[in-house]
Amino acid sequence: MCYEVMCRIVAAMTTAAVSRVPADSAPRPGSRPGHRPRARLDWRLRFAALSLIWGFSFLLIKVGTQGFAPFQVTLGRLVFGTAVLAAAMAVKRERLPRGARTWGHLTVAAFLLNALPFSLFAYSELTIPSTLAGICNATSPLWGMTLSLVALSEDRPTRVRVAGLGVGFLGVLTVLGAWQGFHGLDATGTVMALLASLSYPIGWIYVRRTLAGSRESHLSLTGAQLLLATVQLAVVTPVFTSLPSGFAVVPLLAVVGLGALGTGLAVLLQYGLVAEVGPTTAQMVTYFIPVIATAAGVAVLGESLSWSTPVGAVVVLVGAALTQVKRA
Repeated sequence: MCYEVMCRIVAAMTTAAVSRVPADSAPRPGSRPGHRPRARLDWRLRFAALSLIWGFSFLLIKVGTQGFAPFQVTLGRLVFGTAVLAAAMAVKRERLPRGARTWGHLTVAAFLLNALPFSLFAYSELTIPSTLAGICNATSPLWGMTLSLVALSEDRPTRVRVAGLGVGFLGVLTVLGAWQGFHGLDATGTVMALLASLSYPIGWIYVRRTLAGSRESHLSLTGAQLLLATVQLAVVTPVFTSLPSGFAVVPLLAVVGLGALGTGLAVLLQYGLVAEVGPTTAQMVTYFIPVIATAAGVAVLGESLSWSTPVGAVVVLVGAALTQVKRA
């Protein structure tokens, strides 16, 4: 679930690689002269698939926590996600990055972009609906713009972007039912989901400052990042959880799907979209995720939905869109 923030990370990480070798013109090992590569699936279909995968991820987290502890759900997610990227790296004959400095920065990125937010979302959904978690996830662009104004000198505030921040956070208050005194809201779970959303832009800023000039491929960097996040959770999980008494089929399948599809395949789809249509178009997936998450939670899990939730979600998305408007 990397959305607009991941689009920027991808663009930053791959700038050097794209400038060195155009993706469409580079010859592939074993290819015959004049041989045209097989056409890929239309980007619109891949865009729709990515929206569905990330939108349903919150449902899968909820189902997974019905059979496993949150840390176990996150560990399983990372294991299967890493396996998918490892397979992709093997097919493309990619190597893991080299250099202690790169691995050190990737360790921090793995924590901020994977281990921490994945765990926070899993814990939050013990007490809040998957619909609310999905909407909280949509606040990442709001947090991102707020932080970038402070941490990145090239991001200058404009009236439209500042207005977008105000509109977006007004939408958050609408979703949470502020006028009712947040009645019926689990504060701990909601704060965890919002902190998870905040963790992504913090990680993005860190990556942009430390790894943007790396000459390693995006697949190599991300594969290493997920591997490090898996190691982090493998260390933490046994300390705070005990072995599950059983392996219920449905929660287990949810964890497998969350990792293989929601993390591994989704990252590959996202990178492909950014490379083909650019980060601006690819980041539009952000605006479909809460809609799909809400629909899935209501239709599949039977979660209740008051009028303030969809209305507030629309306001959040409008605000998020305004914060992405660039200076003319």
